[in-house]
Amino acid sequence: VQLQAFGGGLVQAGGSLRLSCAASGRTFSSYVMGWFRQAPGKEREFVAVISQSGTNTYYEDSVKGRFTISRDNAKNTVYLQMNSLKPEDTAVYYCAAANLYGSSQGLYRYWGQGTQVTVSS
Repeated sequence: VQLQAFGGGLVQAGGSLRLSCAASGRTFSSYVMGWFRQAPGKEREFVAVISQSGTNTYYEDSVKGRFTISRDNAKNTVYLQMNSLKPEDTAVYYCAAANLYGSSQGLYRYWGQGTQVTVSS
């Protein structure tokens, strides 16, 4: 599966952005989808994951209550709604696909190219 993330941009602290990740192929609904991010000078980290049906989700502690992951299997797209953004959310955000549900990067076989999110203070 090929993934393309988009929707990033520059936003002021407290603002919102919605990231989208479009997938190619007809097997999108069979994949667990995750969002990860990499801030300058830091390692890439887990942000959120959603199960194949969308029933189960899990978030990294610092984004709980602010970010929401969702998916539309009919559109082969996964979303990350980001509210109450903080400067520390500044990073390149990546979507990824896995066969197993989890937050470990090693589970994810397919990765999108990333989209930059910059939050100004």
